[in-house]
Amino acid sequence: MKPIPPVVVAGRVLLALIFIVAGFGKLTGLAGTAGYIASKGLPLPSVLALGAGVLELVGGIALAIGFQARWSALALAAFTLVATLLFHNYWAMPAEQQMVQQLMFMKNLAIVGGLLFVFSLGAGPASLDARRETRGGLATA
Repeated sequence: MKPIPPVVVAGRVLLALIFIVAGFGKLTGLAGTAGYIASKGLPLPSVLALGAGVLELVGGIALAIGFQARWSALALAAFTLVATLLFHNYWAMPAEQQMVQQLMFMKNLAIVGGLLFVFSLGAGPASLDARRETRGGLATA
């Protein structure tokens, strides 16, 4: 079955939306994000907060429009997996937090799975990657 462009775009945009919103939130609230990162004992919390915000916002936008979608998806998948292990380690949380943190952990794993699909299959026919491929004969979609 051939991909249906509107469905592929909707899936890509919905997957990207969580990163765009989170990245914007981090960049407009760097102090709070850095404080949360510091509370986990990570070094250079301000730098990590800025880097996470930029990666999420830029990577999310690139994924949504289908620009370098494979690499954007791979970078976001790696980021999400690391963040999930560091910030949603439900097994080490107090009992009253474990259920919500396990849900967040599993949601993030599902997002990683979706991102790996994009990395594997590309952005689809309605994307900047596909336009570049048809114009330049590149096989990067």
